[in-house]
Amino acid sequence: MNIPRAEHPNPQSERKNWLNLNGEWDFEFDFGNSKYDAGIIDKKEWDRKIVVPFCPESKLSGIEHTDFIPAVWYRKTVDISAENLEGIVFLNFGAVDYEAKIYVNGKKAGYHKGGYSSFRVDITEFLNVGKNVIVVNAVDDVRDPLVPRGKQCEELKSRGCDYTRTTGIWQTVWLEFVPKEHIKSFRLYPDAENSALSILANVEGEGEFTAEAFYEGRPVGSVKKHVSNVFNGEIALSEKHLWEPGCGRLYDLKLTFNGDEISSYFGLRSIRLDDYKFLINGKSVFQRLVLDQGFYRDGIYTAPTEEHLINDIKISFAVGFNGARLHQKVFEPRFLYHCDRLGYLVWGEYGNWGLDWSNTSALEAILPEWCECVERDFNHPSIIGWCPFNETWDIDGRKQYDSILRTVYRVTKQLDVTRPCIDTSGNFHVETDIYDVHDYEQDVETFKNNYDRLMTENVLFERFPERQMYSGKGCAWVSEYGGLQWSEGDREDAWGYGNAPKTLDEFIERYKGLTDALLDNDRMFGFCYTQLYDIEQEQNGLYYYDRTPKFDTEIFKAINSRKAAIED
Repeated sequence: MNIPRAEHPNPQSERKNWLNLNGEWDFEFDFGNSKYDAGIIDKKEWDRKIVVPFCPESKLSGIEHTDFIPAVWYRKTVDISAENLEGIVFLNFGAVDYEAKIYVNGKKAGYHKGGYSSFRVDITEFLNVGKNVIVVNAVDDVRDPLVPRGKQCEELKSRGCDYTRTTGIWQTVWLEFVPKEHIKSFRLYPDAENSALSILANVEGEGEFTAEAFYEGRPVGSVKKHVSNVFNGEIALSEKHLWEPGCGRLYDLKLTFNGDEISSYFGLRSIRLDDYKFLINGKSVFQRLVLDQGFYRDGIYTAPTEEHLINDIKISFAVGFNGARLHQKVFEPRFLYHCDRLGYLVWGEYGNWGLDWSNTSALEAILPEWCECVERDFNHPSIIGWCPFNETWDIDGRKQYDSILRTVYRVTKQLDVTRPCIDTSGNFHVETDIYDVHDYEQDVETFKNNYDRLMTENVLFERFPERQMYSGKGCAWVSEYGGLQWSEGDREDAWGYGNAPKTLDEFIERYKGLTDALLDNDRMFGFCYTQLYDIEQEQNGLYYYDRTPKFDTEIFKAINSRKAAIED
Protein backbone atom coordinates (compact mmCIF):
# COMPACT_ATOMS: atom_id res chain seq x y z
CA MET A 1 0.00 0.00 0.00
CA ASN A 2 1.26 3.46 -0.85
CA ILE A 3 1.88 5.49 2.31
CA PRO A 4 0.89 9.15 1.92
CA ARG A 5 3.49 11.63 3.08
CA ALA A 6 6.01 8.80 3.50
CA GLU A 7 9.05 11.06 3.95
CA HIS A 8 10.53 11.59 7.42
CA PRO A 9 8.49 14.40 9.02
CA ASN A 10 11.39 16.15 10.77
CA PRO A 11 14.77 16.20 8.97
CA GLN A 12 16.29 18.19 11.84
CA SER A 13 16.02 15.18 14.14
CA GLU A 14 16.06 12.04 12.04
CA ARG A 15 16.85 8.57 13.33
CA LYS A 16 17.24 5.58 11.01
CA ASN A 17 15.04 3.31 13.11
CA TRP A 18 11.52 4.67 12.62
CA LEU A 19 8.18 3.56 11.19
CA ASN A 20 5.71 5.77 9.35
CA LEU A 21 2.12 5.03 10.45
CA ASN A 22 0.38 7.11 7.79
CA GLY A 23 -2.15 5.40 5.58
CA GLU A 24 -5.40 3.61 6.34
CA TRP A 25 -6.74 3.65 9.91
CA ASP A 26 -10.10 2.57 11.30
CA PHE A 27 -12.21 5.65 12.02
CA GLU A 28 -15.42 6.73 13.74
CA PHE A 29 -17.21 10.02 14.29
CA ASP A 30 -18.29 10.76 17.85
CA PHE A 31 -20.87 13.53 17.52
CA GLY A 32 -22.00 13.13 21.12
CA ASN A 33 -18.46 12.78 22.50
CA SER A 34 -19.76 9.70 24.28
CA LYS A 35 -18.25 6.67 22.57
CA TYR A 36 -15.63 6.03 25.22
CA ASP A 37 -18.44 5.32 27.68
CA ALA A 38 -20.15 3.22 25.01
CA GLY A 39 -17.10 0.94 24.84
CA ILE A 40 -15.41 1.94 21.59
CA ILE A 41 -12.01 0.83 22.88
CA ASP A 42 -13.19 -2.80 22.87
CA LYS A 43 -15.42 -2.57 19.81
CA LYS A 44 -14.47 -5.15 17.18
CA GLU A 45 -15.80 -3.65 13.94
CA TRP A 46 -15.52 0.10 13.38
CA ASP A 47 -17.76 2.14 11.08
CA ARG A 48 -15.33 3.31 8.43
CA LYS A 49 -11.75 3.94 7.26
CA ILE A 50 -9.72 7.14 6.97
CA VAL A 51 -6.44 7.98 5.27
CA VAL A 52 -4.03 9.56 7.77
CA PRO A 53 -2.60 12.26 7.93
CA PHE A 54 -5.53 13.95 6.21
CA CYS A 55 -8.33 15.40 8.35
CA PRO A 56 -11.86 13.99 7.94
CA GLU A 57 -13.02 17.29 6.40
CA SER A 58 -10.63 16.79 3.46
CA LYS A 59 -11.17 14.94 0.21
CA LEU A 60 -7.86 13.09 0.58
CA SER A 61 -9.01 11.50 3.86
CA GLY A 62 -11.66 9.59 1.94
CA ILE A 63 -14.42 11.09 4.09
CA GLU A 64 -14.89 14.82 3.27
CA HIS A 65 -17.35 15.64 6.07
CA THR A 66 -17.32 19.44 6.44
CA ASP A 67 -19.93 19.99 9.15
CA PHE A 68 -18.83 20.49 12.77
CA ILE A 69 -17.14 17.43 14.27
CA PRO A 70 -16.88 17.55 18.07
CA ALA A 71 -14.88 14.33 18.45
CA VAL A 72 -13.33 11.52 16.39
CA TRP A 73 -11.64 8.14 16.97
CA TYR A 74 -8.78 6.41 15.13
CA ARG A 75 -7.45 2.85 15.38
CA LYS A 76 -4.34 1.21 13.94
CA THR A 77 -2.76 -2.22 14.50
CA VAL A 78 1.05 -2.33 14.35
CA ASP A 79 3.59 -5.13 14.63
CA ILE A 80 6.33 -4.72 17.24
CA SER A 81 9.36 -7.00 17.34
CA ALA A 82 11.34 -8.16 20.36
CA GLU A 83 14.26 -6.08 19.04
CA ASN A 84 12.06 -2.96 19.03
CA LEU A 85 11.30 -3.49 22.72
CA GLU A 86 14.97 -3.62 23.74
CA GLY A 87 14.93 0.17 23.97
CA ILE A 88 12.23 2.86 24.13
CA VAL A 89 9.34 3.19 21.67
CA PHE A 90 8.05 6.71 21.12
CA LEU A 91 4.73 7.33 19.37
CA ASN A 92 5.04 10.69 17.60
CA PHE A 93 2.34 13.01 16.27
CA GLY A 94 3.09 15.97 14.02
CA ALA A 95 -0.19 17.58 15.11
CA VAL A 96 -3.65 16.58 16.34
CA ASP A 97 -6.43 19.15 16.58
CA TYR A 98 -7.25 19.72 19.42
CA GLU A 99 -7.21 17.50 22.55
CA ALA A 100 -5.76 14.05 22.02
CA LYS A 101 -5.97 10.96 24.20
CA ILE A 102 -3.77 8.00 23.28
CA TYR A 103 -4.62 4.38 24.14
CA VAL A 104 -2.35 1.39 23.53
CA ASN A 105 -3.75 -2.12 23.88
CA GLY A 106 -6.73 -0.72 25.75
CA LYS A 107 -4.78 1.33 28.28
CA LYS A 108 -4.46 5.10 28.34
CA ALA A 109 -0.89 5.96 27.39
CA GLY A 110 -0.87 9.73 26.91
CA TYR A 111 -2.65 13.06 26.53
CA HIS A 112 -1.91 16.30 24.71
CA LYS A 113 -3.73 19.60 24.28
CA GLY A 114 -3.03 21.90 21.34
CA GLY A 115 -3.85 21.62 17.66
CA TYR A 116 -0.58 22.97 16.24
CA SER A 117 2.34 21.59 18.25
CA SER A 118 4.03 18.21 17.86
CA PHE A 119 4.19 15.72 20.70
CA ARG A 120 5.36 12.23 21.51
CA VAL A 121 4.35 9.54 23.98
CA ASP A 122 6.57 6.84 25.47
CA ILE A 123 4.43 3.74 24.88
CA THR A 124 7.07 1.11 25.67
CA GLU A 125 5.41 -0.25 28.80
CA PHE A 126 2.09 -0.77 27.00
CA LEU A 127 3.49 -2.83 24.12
CA ASN A 128 3.84 -6.57 23.51
CA VAL A 129 5.84 -8.51 20.96
CA GLY A 130 3.56 -8.98 17.97
CA LYS A 131 0.36 -7.10 17.15
CA ASN A 132 -0.52 -3.98 19.13
CA VAL A 133 -3.55 -1.71 18.86
CA ILE A 134 -3.17 2.07 18.95
CA VAL A 135 -6.31 4.17 19.47
CA VAL A 136 -6.46 7.97 19.26
CA ASN A 137 -9.38 10.11 20.43
CA ALA A 138 -9.42 13.76 19.33
CA VAL A 139 -11.85 16.36 20.69
CA ASP A 140 -12.20 19.75 19.03
CA ASP A 141 -14.57 22.73 19.29
CA VAL A 142 -13.57 25.78 17.26
CA ARG A 143 -16.45 27.73 18.82
CA ASP A 144 -14.91 27.42 22.29
CA PRO A 145 -13.35 30.85 23.11
CA LEU A 146 -10.44 29.10 24.82
CA VAL A 147 -9.54 27.01 21.77
CA PRO A 148 -7.25 28.75 19.26
CA ARG A 149 -8.51 27.90 15.77
CA GLY A 150 -6.57 30.09 13.35
CA LYS A 151 -8.51 30.50 10.11
CA GLN A 152 -10.92 27.60 10.72
CA CYS A 153 -14.43 28.95 10.34
CA GLU A 154 -16.65 29.24 13.42
CA GLU A 155 -19.74 29.21 11.19
CA LEU A 156 -21.14 26.27 9.24
CA LYS A 157 -19.88 27.46 5.87
CA SER A 158 -16.64 29.26 5.06
CA ARG A 159 -16.91 33.02 4.75
CA GLY A 160 -14.61 36.03 4.35
CA CYS A 161 -11.12 35.02 5.44
CA ASP A 162 -12.18 31.92 7.40
CA TYR A 163 -12.11 28.52 5.75
CA THR A 164 -12.87 24.80 6.12
CA ARG A 165 -12.16 23.37 9.57
CA THR A 166 -9.65 20.66 10.51
CA THR A 167 -10.36 18.01 13.15
CA GLY A 168 -8.07 15.35 14.55
CA ILE A 169 -4.82 14.06 13.04
CA TRP A 170 -3.47 16.33 10.31
CA GLN A 171 0.25 15.62 10.28
CA THR A 172 2.34 12.46 10.09
CA VAL A 173 2.17 9.81 12.82
CA TRP A 174 5.27 7.70 13.38
CA LEU A 175 7.02 5.32 15.73
CA GLU A 176 10.61 5.89 16.78
CA PHE A 177 12.74 3.12 18.26
CA VAL A 178 15.35 4.67 20.55
CA PRO A 179 18.06 3.24 22.85
CA LYS A 180 17.43 3.59 26.57
CA GLU A 181 20.39 5.95 26.75
CA HIS A 182 19.60 8.55 24.11
CA ILE A 183 19.54 12.19 23.06
CA LYS A 184 16.36 13.79 24.40
CA SER A 185 16.61 17.23 22.76
CA PHE A 186 19.17 19.69 21.43
CA ARG A 187 19.53 23.35 20.54
CA LEU A 188 21.87 24.79 17.93
CA TYR A 189 23.46 28.23 18.20
CA PRO A 190 25.29 29.17 14.98
CA ASP A 191 28.00 31.84 15.33
CA ALA A 192 28.42 33.33 11.85
CA GLU A 193 30.98 35.93 12.92
CA ASN A 194 33.35 33.33 14.39
CA SER A 195 32.51 30.37 12.12
CA ALA A 196 31.37 28.15 14.97
CA LEU A 197 28.39 26.16 16.19
CA SER A 198 27.44 25.82 19.85
CA ILE A 199 25.30 22.85 20.85
CA LEU A 200 23.27 22.41 24.01
CA ALA A 201 21.76 18.93 24.35
CA ASN A 202 19.85 16.99 26.97
CA VAL A 203 20.60 13.28 27.18
CA GLU A 204 19.24 10.31 29.07
CA GLY A 205 22.17 8.53 30.69
CA GLU A 206 25.94 8.93 30.78
CA GLY A 207 28.53 8.40 28.06
CA GLU A 208 30.37 9.83 25.05
CA PHE A 209 28.59 12.56 23.09
CA THR A 210 29.98 13.39 19.66
CA ALA A 211 28.91 16.13 17.25
CA GLU A 212 30.32 16.16 13.70
CA ALA A 213 29.69 18.84 11.06
CA PHE A 214 29.94 18.38 7.30
CA TYR A 215 29.61 20.66 4.30
CA GLU A 216 28.76 19.01 0.99
CA GLY A 217 30.06 15.76 2.47
CA ARG A 218 33.36 17.20 3.70
CA PRO A 219 34.16 17.05 7.45
CA VAL A 220 34.48 20.64 8.73
CA GLY A 221 34.66 20.18 12.49
CA SER A 222 33.72 18.06 15.46
CA VAL A 223 33.59 17.93 19.26
CA LYS A 224 33.46 15.02 21.70
CA LYS A 225 32.82 14.97 25.44
CA HIS A 226 31.97 12.52 28.20
CA VAL A 227 28.66 13.76 29.59
CA SER A 228 25.90 13.00 32.04
CA ASN A 229 22.43 14.53 31.46
CA VAL A 230 23.68 17.63 29.60
CA PHE A 231 26.09 18.25 26.70
CA ASN A 232 27.43 21.75 26.09
CA GLY A 233 30.04 22.07 23.37
CA GLU A 234 31.27 24.06 20.40
CA ILE A 235 32.43 23.08 16.94
CA ALA A 236 35.01 25.37 15.32
CA LEU A 237 34.16 25.23 11.61
CA SER A 238 37.05 25.00 9.13
CA GLU A 239 34.86 26.36 6.30
CA LYS A 240 32.50 29.33 6.40
CA HIS A 241 29.39 29.24 4.24
CA LEU A 242 26.69 31.74 5.16
CA TRP A 243 22.97 31.01 5.05
CA GLU A 244 21.39 33.87 3.08
CA PRO A 245 18.08 34.69 1.41
CA GLY A 246 17.93 32.54 -1.72
CA CYS A 247 20.96 30.46 -0.69
CA GLY A 248 20.47 27.91 2.07
CA ARG A 249 24.04 26.52 2.18
CA LEU A 250 23.18 24.06 4.93
CA TYR A 251 25.75 22.12 6.93
CA ASP A 252 24.96 18.51 7.84
CA LEU A 253 25.25 17.55 11.49
CA LYS A 254 25.66 14.09 13.02
CA LEU A 255 24.98 13.68 16.74
CA THR A 256 25.82 10.44 18.55
CA PHE A 257 25.45 9.44 22.19
CA ASN A 258 26.27 5.88 23.18
CA GLY A 259 24.09 3.84 20.79
CA ASP A 260 21.87 6.73 19.67
CA GLU A 261 22.48 8.60 16.41
CA ILE A 262 20.61 11.61 14.99
CA SER A 263 21.04 13.20 11.57
CA SER A 264 20.46 16.94 11.56
CA TYR A 265 21.65 20.14 9.89
CA PHE A 266 22.15 23.86 10.53
CA GLY A 267 22.60 27.16 8.74
CA LEU A 268 25.28 29.72 9.60
CA ARG A 269 23.63 33.12 9.84
CA SER A 270 23.08 36.02 12.24
CA ILE A 271 20.15 38.35 12.91
CA ARG A 272 20.34 41.81 14.40
CA LEU A 273 18.13 44.89 14.56
CA ASP A 274 20.07 48.10 13.99
CA ASP A 275 18.16 51.37 14.31
CA TYR A 276 15.58 51.02 11.49
CA LYS A 277 17.23 48.11 9.70
CA PHE A 278 16.81 44.35 9.93
CA LEU A 279 20.28 42.88 9.44
CA ILE A 280 21.02 39.35 8.26
CA ASN A 281 24.73 38.53 8.45
CA GLY A 282 25.36 42.22 9.05
CA LYS A 283 23.57 43.33 5.85
CA SER A 284 20.33 45.26 5.58
CA VAL A 285 17.98 42.84 3.84
CA PHE A 286 14.55 44.03 2.68
CA GLN A 287 11.95 41.39 3.50
CA ARG A 288 9.75 40.91 0.44
CA LEU A 289 7.23 38.68 2.15
CA VAL A 290 3.89 37.24 1.19
CA LEU A 291 1.09 35.88 3.36
CA ASP A 292 1.05 32.07 3.18
CA GLN A 293 -1.78 30.43 5.12
CA GLY A 294 -0.96 26.81 4.41
CA PHE A 295 -4.27 25.61 2.97
CA TYR A 296 -4.73 23.04 0.17
CA ARG A 297 -7.82 22.35 -1.89
CA ASP A 298 -7.85 18.59 -1.29
CA GLY A 299 -5.87 18.33 1.96
CA ILE A 300 -7.13 21.46 3.82
CA TYR A 301 -4.39 21.92 6.48
CA THR A 302 -2.21 19.15 5.02
CA ALA A 303 -0.18 19.28 1.82
CA PRO A 304 -1.04 16.29 -0.41
CA THR A 305 2.64 15.56 -1.10
CA GLU A 306 6.06 16.89 -0.21
CA GLU A 307 6.25 18.37 -3.70
CA HIS A 308 3.33 20.64 -2.82
CA LEU A 309 5.37 22.06 0.08
CA ILE A 310 8.34 22.73 -2.18
CA ASN A 311 6.14 24.20 -4.89
CA ASP A 312 4.68 26.82 -2.53
CA ILE A 313 8.20 28.17 -1.98
CA LYS A 314 9.02 28.02 -5.68
CA ILE A 315 5.93 29.93 -6.78
CA SER A 316 6.68 32.59 -4.19
CA PHE A 317 10.21 33.02 -5.53
CA ALA A 318 8.76 33.12 -9.05
CA VAL A 319 6.87 36.36 -8.33
CA GLY A 320 9.80 38.02 -6.55
CA PHE A 321 9.16 37.32 -2.87
CA ASN A 322 12.01 36.16 -0.65
CA GLY A 323 9.92 34.83 2.22
CA ALA A 324 6.55 34.59 3.93
CA ARG A 325 4.55 35.20 7.03
CA LEU A 326 3.35 31.69 7.88
CA HIS A 327 -0.01 33.01 8.85
CA GLN A 328 -2.43 31.85 11.59
CA LYS A 329 -0.97 28.35 11.56
CA VAL A 330 2.14 26.54 12.78
CA PHE A 331 3.62 24.92 9.67
CA GLU A 332 5.03 21.41 9.67
CA PRO A 333 8.81 20.86 10.12
CA ARG A 334 9.15 19.35 6.65
CA PHE A 335 8.02 22.64 5.10
CA LEU A 336 10.46 24.55 7.30
CA TYR A 337 13.23 22.19 6.17
CA HIS A 338 12.67 23.24 2.57
CA CYS A 339 12.62 26.90 3.65
CA ASP A 340 15.98 26.24 5.31
CA ARG A 341 17.32 24.45 2.26
CA LEU A 342 16.21 27.07 -0.25
CA GLY A 343 17.03 30.19 1.80
CA TYR A 344 13.42 31.31 2.28
CA LEU A 345 12.74 33.83 5.06
CA VAL A 346 9.78 33.03 7.31
CA TRP A 347 8.14 34.30 10.48
CA GLY A 348 7.03 31.62 12.92
CA GLU A 349 3.46 32.41 13.90
CA TYR A 350 0.50 30.82 15.68
CA GLY A 351 -3.21 30.30 14.99
CA ASN A 352 -4.45 32.62 17.74
CA TRP A 353 -7.80 33.55 16.18
CA GLY A 354 -10.79 32.10 18.01
CA LEU A 355 -9.08 32.67 21.35
CA ASP A 356 -10.70 35.18 23.72
CA TRP A 357 -7.65 37.26 24.65
CA SER A 358 -9.87 39.44 26.85
CA ASN A 359 -10.19 36.45 29.19
CA THR A 360 -7.35 35.85 31.66
CA SER A 361 -7.77 32.09 31.14
CA ALA A 362 -6.54 32.55 27.56
CA LEU A 363 -2.96 32.59 28.84
CA GLU A 364 -3.22 28.94 29.86
CA ALA A 365 -4.78 28.14 26.49
CA ILE A 366 -1.93 29.58 24.42
CA LEU A 367 1.29 29.65 26.43
CA PRO A 368 2.05 25.91 26.90
CA GLU A 369 1.47 25.13 23.24
CA TRP A 370 3.30 28.22 22.02
CA CYS A 371 6.31 27.19 24.11
CA GLU A 372 6.21 23.75 22.46
CA CYS A 373 6.15 25.39 19.02
CA VAL A 374 9.11 27.67 19.73
CA GLU A 375 11.08 24.79 21.23
CA ARG A 376 10.36 22.50 18.26
CA ASP A 377 11.28 25.06 15.59
CA PHE A 378 14.13 26.88 17.34
CA ASN A 379 16.89 25.35 15.17
CA HIS A 380 15.46 26.39 11.78
CA PRO A 381 17.65 29.11 10.19
CA SER A 382 14.79 30.19 7.92
CA ILE A 383 12.76 31.41 10.90
CA ILE A 384 13.90 35.00 11.43
CA GLY A 385 11.30 36.07 13.98
CA TRP A 386 8.35 35.01 16.14
CA CYS A 387 4.80 36.35 16.23
CA PRO A 388 2.44 34.57 18.65
CA PHE A 389 -0.58 36.86 18.08
CA ASN A 390 -2.15 38.51 15.03
CA GLU A 391 -4.74 41.33 15.11
CA THR A 392 -6.05 41.07 18.65
CA TRP A 393 -9.36 42.81 18.05
CA ASP A 394 -11.87 43.58 20.80
CA ILE A 395 -14.04 40.60 21.79
CA ASP A 396 -17.71 41.58 22.16
CA GLY A 397 -16.60 45.07 23.16
CA ARG A 398 -13.92 43.85 25.61
CA LYS A 399 -10.33 44.91 25.04
CA GLN A 400 -7.48 42.45 25.08
CA TYR A 401 -5.99 41.61 28.46
CA ASP A 402 -2.60 43.25 27.93
CA SER A 403 -0.85 41.04 30.47
CA ILE A 404 -1.52 37.99 28.28
CA LEU A 405 0.32 39.50 25.34
CA ARG A 406 3.09 40.88 27.53
CA THR A 407 3.60 37.53 29.25
CA VAL A 408 3.70 35.56 26.00
CA TYR A 409 6.14 38.07 24.51
CA ARG A 410 8.45 37.92 27.53
CA VAL A 411 8.38 34.14 27.73
CA THR A 412 9.21 34.00 24.02
CA LYS A 413 12.24 36.21 24.64
CA GLN A 414 13.31 33.90 27.47
CA LEU A 415 12.97 30.89 25.18
CA ASP A 416 14.86 32.54 22.33
CA VAL A 417 17.26 35.47 22.68
CA THR A 418 18.47 35.10 19.09
CA ARG A 419 15.37 36.35 17.23
CA PRO A 420 13.03 39.36 17.44
CA CYS A 421 9.45 38.87 18.57
CA ILE A 422 6.36 40.82 17.52
CA ASP A 423 3.76 40.59 20.26
CA THR A 424 0.68 40.96 18.04
CA SER A 425 0.98 41.73 14.36
CA GLY A 426 -1.02 44.76 13.25
CA ASN A 427 -2.82 45.56 16.51
CA PHE A 428 -2.84 46.13 19.41
CA HIS A 429 0.80 46.28 20.47
CA VAL A 430 1.73 45.97 24.14
CA GLU A 431 5.44 45.08 24.22
CA THR A 432 7.29 44.29 21.02
CA ASP A 433 10.71 44.29 19.36
CA ILE A 434 9.29 45.49 16.04
CA TYR A 435 6.33 47.76 15.33
CA ASP A 436 4.13 46.73 12.43
CA VAL A 437 0.79 47.79 10.98
CA HIS A 438 -1.73 46.27 8.58
CA ASP A 439 -3.19 48.54 5.93
CA TYR A 440 -5.51 47.56 3.09
CA GLU A 441 -5.88 51.07 1.70
CA GLN A 442 -6.45 50.67 -2.04
CA ASP A 443 -5.80 54.23 -3.22
CA VAL A 444 -2.13 54.38 -4.16
CA GLU A 445 -1.65 58.12 -3.59
CA THR A 446 -3.26 58.01 -0.15
CA PHE A 447 -1.25 54.94 0.81
CA LYS A 448 2.03 56.50 -0.33
CA ASN A 449 1.41 59.84 1.36
CA ASN A 450 0.54 58.12 4.63
CA TYR A 451 3.80 56.18 4.80
CA ASP A 452 6.04 58.87 3.33
CA ARG A 453 5.45 60.65 6.65
CA LEU A 454 7.70 58.04 8.27
CA MET A 455 10.61 59.48 6.24
CA THR A 456 9.68 63.15 6.50
CA GLU A 457 8.15 63.44 9.98
CA ASN A 458 9.24 60.22 11.73
CA VAL A 459 5.54 59.33 12.07
CA LEU A 460 4.22 55.88 11.16
CA PHE A 461 0.65 56.14 9.90
CA GLU A 462 -1.67 54.55 12.43
CA ARG A 463 -5.35 53.72 12.02
CA PHE A 464 -5.81 53.25 15.76
CA PRO A 465 -3.89 56.13 17.38
CA GLU A 466 -6.09 55.94 20.46
CA ARG A 467 -4.87 52.37 21.10
CA GLN A 468 -1.26 52.29 19.90
CA MET A 469 1.43 54.58 18.51
CA TYR A 470 4.90 54.09 17.04
CA SER A 471 7.50 55.75 19.26
CA GLY A 472 9.64 56.93 16.37
CA LYS A 473 12.44 54.52 17.25
CA GLY A 474 13.21 51.04 16.01
CA CYS A 475 12.19 48.84 13.09
CA ALA A 476 8.80 49.33 11.47
CA TRP A 477 6.98 47.83 8.51
CA VAL A 478 3.63 47.19 6.86
CA SER A 479 3.18 43.48 7.47
CA GLU A 480 -0.13 43.18 5.59
CA TYR A 481 -1.25 45.19 2.58
CA GLY A 482 -2.81 44.79 -0.83
CA GLY A 483 -5.31 41.94 -0.85
CA LEU A 484 -6.38 42.89 -4.37
CA GLN A 485 -9.28 40.74 -5.50
CA TRP A 486 -9.13 39.02 -8.87
CA SER A 487 -11.84 36.40 -9.06
CA GLU A 488 -12.20 33.29 -11.15
CA GLY A 489 -15.56 33.47 -12.93
CA ASP A 490 -18.60 35.08 -11.26
CA ARG A 491 -18.44 33.67 -7.73
CA GLU A 492 -21.08 35.39 -5.62
CA ASP A 493 -19.12 34.61 -2.44
CA ALA A 494 -15.81 35.93 -3.82
CA TRP A 495 -14.08 38.06 -1.20
CA GLY A 496 -11.12 40.40 -1.13
CA TYR A 497 -10.06 43.70 0.42
CA GLY A 498 -11.53 46.98 -0.82
CA ASN A 499 -12.75 47.61 -4.34
CA ALA A 500 -11.57 45.03 -6.85
CA PRO A 501 -9.65 46.22 -9.95
CA LYS A 502 -11.77 45.98 -13.07
CA THR A 503 -9.00 45.28 -15.56
CA LEU A 504 -5.63 43.56 -15.57
CA ASP A 505 -3.88 46.86 -16.24
CA GLU A 506 -5.63 48.42 -13.24
CA PHE A 507 -4.59 45.47 -11.08
CA ILE A 508 -0.93 45.74 -12.09
CA GLU A 509 -0.88 49.52 -11.75
CA ARG A 510 -2.37 49.40 -8.25
CA TYR A 511 -0.12 46.53 -7.16
CA LYS A 512 2.96 48.37 -8.41
CA GLY A 513 1.96 51.66 -6.83
CA LEU A 514 1.31 50.17 -3.39
CA THR A 515 4.48 48.08 -3.49
CA ASP A 516 6.68 50.91 -4.81
CA ALA A 517 5.54 53.10 -1.93
CA LEU A 518 7.10 50.61 0.51
CA LEU A 519 10.19 49.72 -1.53
CA ASP A 520 11.06 53.42 -1.93
CA ASN A 521 10.61 54.19 1.76
CA ASP A 522 14.06 54.23 3.39
CA ARG A 523 12.53 53.61 6.82
CA MET A 524 10.70 50.40 5.84
CA PHE A 525 12.65 47.14 6.29
CA GLY A 526 10.02 45.01 4.55
CA PHE A 527 6.48 44.35 3.44
CA CYS A 528 4.06 41.43 3.40
CA TYR A 529 1.54 41.22 0.58
CA THR A 530 -1.83 39.50 1.04
CA GLN A 531 -1.64 36.84 -0.35
CA LEU A 532 0.19 34.13 -2.32
CA TYR A 533 -2.79 32.07 -3.52
CA ASP A 534 -6.59 32.09 -3.27
CA ILE A 535 -8.19 30.05 -0.51
CA GLU A 536 -11.77 28.98 -1.11
CA GLN A 537 -13.87 32.19 -1.32
CA GLU A 538 -10.95 34.53 -0.56
CA GLN A 539 -9.92 35.50 -4.08
CA ASN A 540 -6.96 37.83 -3.54
CA GLY A 541 -3.99 35.62 -4.34
CA LEU A 542 -1.46 36.04 -7.12
CA TYR A 543 -2.17 32.37 -7.81
CA TYR A 544 -5.41 30.40 -7.88
CA TYR A 545 -6.12 27.88 -5.12
CA ASP A 546 -4.60 25.11 -7.26
CA ARG A 547 -1.40 27.23 -7.49
CA THR A 548 -1.71 28.01 -11.18
CA PRO A 549 -0.74 31.65 -11.91
CA LYS A 550 -3.41 34.27 -12.50
CA PHE A 551 -0.99 36.59 -14.27
CA ASP A 552 2.37 36.72 -16.01
CA THR A 553 4.67 36.00 -13.06
CA GLU A 554 7.54 38.00 -14.58
CA ILE A 555 5.55 41.21 -14.19
CA PHE A 556 5.28 40.80 -10.45
CA LYS A 557 8.81 39.47 -10.09
CA ALA A 558 10.09 42.68 -11.64
CA ILE A 559 7.97 44.84 -9.31
CA ASN A 560 8.85 42.96 -6.12
CA SER A 561 12.51 42.19 -6.61
CA ARG A 562 14.04 45.57 -7.44
CA LYS A 563 16.34 47.08 -4.84
CA ALA A 564 14.68 48.74 -1.86
CA ALA A 565 15.77 52.09 -0.45
CA ILE A 566 16.83 50.61 2.91
CA GLU A 567 18.91 47.78 1.44
CA ASP A 568 22.70 47.74 1.46
